Amino acid sequence: MSVRPNARPVGQKPPFWRDRAKRALIFQLLLVAAVAAFLLYIVGNAQANLEARGITTGFGFLTNTAGFGIVQTLVDYSSQSTYGRTFLVGLLNTLLVGALGVLAATIIGFTVGIARLSPNWLLARLANAYIETFRNIPLLLQIFFWYFAVLRTLPSARDSLAFGEVLFLNVRGLYLPQPLFESGFGIIPAAFIVAIVVSIALMVWNKRRHEATGKRFPAGWIALALILGLPLLGLVATGVPVTWNVPELRGFNFRGGVTVIPEFLALWLALSIYTASFIAEIVRSGIQAIPHGQTEAAQALSLPQKLVLRLVIIPQALRVIIPPLTSQYLNLIKNSSLATAIGYPDLVSVFAGTTLNQTGQAIEVIAMTMAVYLTISLLVSMFMNWFNARVALVER
Repeated sequence: MSVRPNARPVGQKPPFWRDRAKRALIFQLLLVAAVAAFLLYIVGNAQANLEARGITTGFGFLTNTAGFGIVQTLVDYSSQSTYGRTFLVGLLNTLLVGALGVLAATIIGFTVGIARLSPNWLLARLANAYIETFRNIPLLLQIFFWYFAVLRTLPSARDSLAFGEVLFLNVRGLYLPQPLFESGFGIIPAAFIVAIVVSIALMVWNKRRHEATGKRFPAGWIALALILGLPLLGLVATGVPVTWNVPELRGFNFRGGVTVIPEFLALWLALSIYTASFIAEIVRSGIQAIPHGQTEAAQALSLPQKLVLRLVIIPQALRVIIPPLTSQYLNLIKNSSLATAIGYPDLVSVFAGTTLNQTGQAIEVIAMTMAVYLTISLLVSMFMNWFNARVALVER
């Protein structure tokens, strides 16, 4: 038996340069110090350059007059409004196209994804052609297609396409009737809210009753009738306190009504159709992830195919669908910044573009724009994670 002369006695602590945990801590502290020094350097360098160019820092520029107009605004705005108002207009326009794009992409994506698995040969091939076509064409090219090849080739205002003498479509956009609410209209939204609350209570009661007795109640149809019927009943009871401002051609353009600009239509169509092709594949893969025995068991109970899909397949497939679906929602909102290419006045165009060029407040403008997109992404992720937890199967 041999003994190493330099062997360390049991229980004696090694020097700190041989302790792996202490070495890792030292390296981490050095890394943090290096990052902090780099940040201090770039901040000092930026301040020196800003002072050399006479650019003041801070957010005081938000109270200055913008001096330029915006073609689409959801709130009151004019060229005499402030840059802060410009930020609000751009934010609302981004939220509008993002929300409507998510809604349309979800409906189209689920429809095409289910049609992709249809036993009907023609329907399945058409769904497959849709997916392979729009998924493999760059989004920016699709935006240009809808804007320059479709909407910019529409007839002029005098030769507008008329739909029932209330809807008009031409190269300047889509003109819709504008509702004008009179006194007494407040009962309609109140009836709508009451109908939603009663419908939610009815759905919860029906779910508990089904779990306890196994009996089903047509709560969905009753809830739909309540949501549509109760506001309609209030509308009739109050004497229809709504008039319509129908657009009318006067001179060289339409007056009155609501105008949907072609930039918005092109961006919304491209975002919806492009993202729906990815959602359709997510839905298809989610449905195919469900074991076929689930479908066979449901069919053995003589359930109609639509009930098998709605009550057995889709609820289980949602566990697979929701995580990648969240990613597609975030991509759609992020891709809405391509609106700058066709002049849609979103946040990037009017705030990170025009406002930045006029004020020179690059750091503040870009920081606010990044904070907006970060906040929207975090809120969407939080909601989808909550919804994913709600639809997850609970083991008993």
